Amino acid sequence: MKPLKLLFIRHAQSVGNQQKRMQGNGEFDLSPEGRQQAEKLAKRLLSEAWRPTCVYSSPLKRAVQTTELLLAPFLVAALPAIVSDLVDEDLDTSIDALTPFQLDQQIPVHYADELREFQNGIFEGLTWAEAQQRHPDLCHTLEQTEDWIQIPGAESLEAARGRAHQFVQRLLNRHNDGEQIWVVSHSWILQHLIAELLGCDRSWRIHARNTALFEFWIDRSRWQRTDQNRFNTDLWQIRRFNDCQHLR
Repeated sequence: MKPLKLLFIRHAQSVGNQQKRMQGNGEFDLSPEGRQQAEKLAKRLLSEAWRPTCVYSSPLKRAVQTTELLLAPFLVAALPAIVSDLVDEDLDTSIDALTPFQLDQQIPVHYADELREFQNGIFEGLTWAEAQQRHPDLCHTLEQTEDWIQIPGAESLEAARGRAHQFVQRLLNRHNDGEQIWVVSHSWILQHLIAELLGCDRSWRIHARNTALFEFWIDRSRWQRTDQNRFNTDLWQIRRFNDCQHLR
């Protein structure tokens, strides 16, 4: 039986990433470099025939734009043979040339609030230098300890882990063996999503680069088993982890 394949993807570089801003739920476009990153990844996935049956994306602009760029080459209708011989179908063509397209006509796309980045309250959109100017006492306190300190207006760690749990359970309940799913999200919440999928009772730091891939294969038909198959590594496989070879 073919496994359920899950591909978690961090969005491409945004203007906020370039400017080293604490983006949170703020809206930032992809940078020119970010668009190139997404196009490189799209070509890689297309060359691997990694065509999703369903896509989930954060509704924040930088993730939506990444999703659109990744899907573009998969949503271009194949040319009839009599025509394809007469045109240049070079994959190096800019993906911009392939738009516009309708996302929901061939591959369903769901924008899930659970995939949003950390809601970071009063720090949203600021650089650390700007935060230090506006909130010097809070920033000084944060610099003095590694314990979690609640930022005013921000969500708690429990809330973030809770929405990661909710999304992963919905994903596993909705999809079956043989399907291929993309999940386009953000670096901070990806840590919690991956921890939930792996069944960890802790969330682990992962330094995910823009457009990094995390690929998991699951025998969905045996997912609920409680016998020793839980420890059968043929049934649960990490195929790629923080893979960004396409950026080299």
